[in-house]
Amino acid sequence: ELERAGENSIFLPGFQFPSNLHVVYDMGEALEGSGLAVMAVPSIHLRSVARLIPDRFREGSVWAIATKGLEEGTGMRMSEVLRDLWPEVQPVTLAGPSLAREVAAGKPTTVLSASSDATLAEKVRAAFHGPDFRVYTSGDPIGVELGTSLKNVIALAAGIADGMELGANAKGALVTRGLAEITRLGVAMNARRETFLGLAGVGDLVTTCSSPLSRNRTLGEQIGRGVPVAEAMAGMTQVAEGVPTTRSAVRLARERGVEMPISEQVHRVLFESLDPRDALRGLMERPPRMEEE
Repeated sequence: ELERAGENSIFLPGFQFPSNLHVVYDMGEALEGSGLAVMAVPSIHLRSVARLIPDRFREGSVWAIATKGLEEGTGMRMSEVLRDLWPEVQPVTLAGPSLAREVAAGKPTTVLSASSDATLAEKVRAAFHGPDFRVYTSGDPIGVELGTSLKNVIALAAGIADGMELGANAKGALVTRGLAEITRLGVAMNARRETFLGLAGVGDLVTTCSSPLSRNRTLGEQIGRGVPVAEAMAGMTQVAEGVPTTRSAVRLARERGVEMPISEQVHRVLFESLDPRDALRGLMERPPRMEEE
């Protein structure tokens, strides 16, 4: 259907593919002769899709990952999943505030090409950089992956707040304190603190928490309005990465002794049937403290 219609009528209707873009079913045919390959499947499928790729293509291409999330069960970042399967490959993370519909419409977008290998990061940057799509490089793939994944958890919380009509004051506080707990976990996992003040942190967080195009914020809004979690999720046609990421984030935080109260409450709403009003009460009634703490 994608090949026949020349567009993705389910996930991105109304945007025709370029004439030189074709859909193929054979992984070898897709990758033959490629200098750059991009993995852009939901996080729950990354490992299984990577296993389908023939060995001979691993070292012949630069591999970029556009998937955001943490693998459920292992808590691995997406680049770690690929390295776990292909130790010889150094993937590059391509991420940032980039809602698909706006990118497709040619609206100005800025993202990051992140890798500990500066040469590979520059190759991906050069391939994607253009008049409407600005790409910076980053040497902190851990921070970029964590920031752009964990922000989906806070976006769920922001959506819940919107659904409950808590107002702009609450939204501003939620986003700010959400950034604080994302940064705490990121630093504990050897990311650079300053990364979370950039596109992978503040940039992606603000975008995802405020836009009606955000799947995670939209799901949260339904829950905040009183729709049961299972029903709200069943009504979605696209994957809300924040749901599995919430489980992984809370587990990682507990293992490292990092406080993530917003993520904990989102976890309880999603997986323990906690009423969002009780989750709000749990956050507001926490003991007062210095903000820097």
